[in-house]
Parts: sequence; C-alpha cells; structure tokens
Amino acid sequence: MNNPIKAVRGMNDVLPAAAPAWQALEAAARELLATHGYAEIRMPVVEPLALFRRGVGAGTDIVEKEMYEFTDRSGDALALRPEGTASCVRAVLEHRLLRERPMQRLWYGGPMFRHERPQAGRYRQFHQIGVEAFGMASPAIDAEVILLGARLWSRLGLSGLRLEINTLGDPEARAAWRERLVDYFRAHESSLDEDSRRRLTTNPLRILDSKNPNLAEIIAAAPGFGGFLDAASREHFEALLGLLDNLGIECRINPRLVRGLDYYNRTVFEWITDELGAQGTVCAGGRYDGLIAQFGGQPTPAVGCAFGLERLLALMSAQGGQPGSTATADVYLVSAGEAALAHALTLADRLRAERPGLRVQVDCAGGPLGKQFRRADQSGARVALVLGEEELAQGSVTLKALREEGGDQQQVAETVLATHLDALLVPA
Repeated sequence: MNNPIKAVRGMNDVLPAAAPAWQALEAAARELLATHGYAEIRMPVVEPLALFRRGVGAGTDIVEKEMYEFTDRSGDALALRPEGTASCVRAVLEHRLLRERPMQRLWYGGPMFRHERPQAGRYRQFHQIGVEAFGMASPAIDAEVILLGARLWSRLGLSGLRLEINTLGDPEARAAWRERLVDYFRAHESSLDEDSRRRLTTNPLRILDSKNPNLAEIIAAAPGFGGFLDAASREHFEALLGLLDNLGIECRINPRLVRGLDYYNRTVFEWITDELGAQGTVCAGGRYDGLIAQFGGQPTPAVGCAFGLERLLALMSAQGGQPGSTATADVYLVSAGEAALAHALTLADRLRAERPGLRVQVDCAGGPLGKQFRRADQSGARVALVLGEEELAQGSVTLKALREEGGDQQQVAETVLATHLDALLVPA
C-alpha cells in the first residue's frame, strides 16, 4: 500500500505476544481487589466535557492542554476520559449507589486519553486500574488503599518500589498556602520559565513539580506547607503514618508532593521506581473528600488511586518478570479430508464442554499434514490430535505429544480421549 493507515501516534496495539503479560497483570490486580472487597464498575470512555472541567480542575494541565475534546452531531461538548475518578464519582451519583450503601469500595479498568508528547512510559492512550473507596473518613481506609499497592507488588514479584506521601490539609489550609506561594513566586517571576509563569495564575502548586533544573533553587526555597496545616489534617496524617508502620510499609514524607489534580485534599501519595527514568510513578492517589459535594451530592469522604499498567508492565520486564505463555491452544486438531474436518469441529466442541478451560483449536485451513503440524507447533499446543479415514472408521483419534522428545504418539478411542489428555496435560 502506498499510504498505509497506521495507529494514531501515542496509541499502541497490544499484539498477541504481549497479551499474556497484560492478562497476568490484570488477573493479579482483579484477584487482589476481590480479596479486599472491591466491586467492579465500568464507565464509558466518552463523558461530558464539563465533568472534567469541574472535577479535575479548569486550571490543570490535563484540562488546559491534554484532553481530547470534540462536539458531536447533537452539539454536545464531549471528551475522551483523561482519568477515571471523575467518571466514577459521576456514576456513583447518577445511580445513587451511596443511597443503597453509604460505604462503597469500587474498582475499574480501561483506557484513558491525554494529548501528551509520546515517550517511554507516557502515551496518548494508556491504561489504568483505578480504586475508589467512598464514605469512610478514617485514615484506616487511606492505609488500605496504599496497602493494595504493596500487596500487588508482592504478587507481581516486583521490588525496589518506594512510597512517597504528603498531606495537603483541608481546603482552607491549602488556599492559604497557595496564596503564600503565589506571593513568593511573583517575587521571582522574572526567573520562572514560560510554563511556570502560566501556572502562577492557573495552578501555582504545580510549579513545585517543575523538572526545570534552573528552577531547582527557587523551588527548594519556596514556603512549605507545614506552617499552614490544620490540626485535624495533621492528626489524620500522623494516624496514617502509624497505620502504615504497623503494616510494615515504609514511606518517605515528600513535602513537595502535590499531585496534578485539583480535587485532592489531605493524603496524597505515589509509588515510585527508579528503573523507568522520568516516568517512574506506577501508582498514585489520595483523598478527595470534597469532590462528591462539588458534583451536587452530599458531602462524602473518599480516597482512591490508579495503577498505570504500561509502566507496571515495563517494570516487570525490566526486573525479568515472566510475561506468561504465548500459547493459544493446549490441544490442536489436525485432519485429513472434509469428513474428518467436520468431525474435528464436533470433537473439539465436545472436549471443551467436558473439560472447561481446555483450549482446543481446530486447523481449519487444511492442506498437507506436515503444514498442519507446523501450525500446531506454532500454536504452542502440547498435544496434537489426528483424524483421518482410519480414525473415523474406528471411532478413534491418533494422539501425538508435541513437547516431548521423540513426539510419542498413540491411537486411543474417543470414549477415553479426555482421560488420556488429562494425563498428558498435567502441569509440569
């Protein structure tokens, strides 16, 4: 083709060879969340644009520069979701879930979209598993959400991740700190870069996250939050630190950790690795006690986090994690002739019914048996079943082991085939 159509820049295909690693990661997270009582919720990837402007914050980088926005044929302003918390809160309120149960533990997974400059660990379509807990004000639920990260790392065999944590206090304390930061950075405005000068009027706390080395000294000398922290938030934070200590989770207090979304208050945290360069945050979250009321609901405490799947997969690969098998079949049926192929389809269907979970693939392309056996080998199957005129006449199948030296084969009656397969397919 002269002009082949390719994937959108920064939006990647997950090919069959990579899919097992995704499935293993998703399964580990799903099983972990089930053991902690979290129920799955699924939201649309397209939401009203106003949802994110109101929830994430009109002055944030996400809303100002990174969202995929469009107007549909009805004239509605819509956006591809850039994150999941606002969507989850919208769904909880729309369907009155908190009226059914005032305390909810929910999780979701799927793609998010941000128009950023693509680079390793940062894509325009990326995938997250998000966790949200509603209706609980205790620091114990903060600790539980953070603990989910620690336990997921254990399940995935990951090491070297560190927890950084901070408190942003209540809205009044944060507003006072913001005002003091604005005064401070105004006094240094001539030394700020263009991006930081823009943030000075939209989201001054984000200046603290600047990676510009020329601003390091100015940022280091900026007023800290400690002098503005309200007593209740300080007590909450100290209790959380004690709970994490009891759980054996080490953390580093990072007073410059503010997160990039306007809805956070009190606890904010990040799980970080040094093995992925600049994109080292693999999980981040915090409290957002005011967001539900901001969307028109009753004041409700809430806390959550999101796991970045692409970054976790990159870390698993960097640490030598096993991606999982790429095999698409356990048993592969080879046939000679149309009658044998028709019977192979029936036999495969019966085997799947008799042994739930057994992956049985039928060679529907036909052709010489040699080519069919090559395709059987490529499928990753451990056993090939051969059907020909002789087997059809006798009600039998020729069974050939594909992964054993010598490739022993035997002819067995169809009535006892499942039992023979059980013996051959016992996990090594």
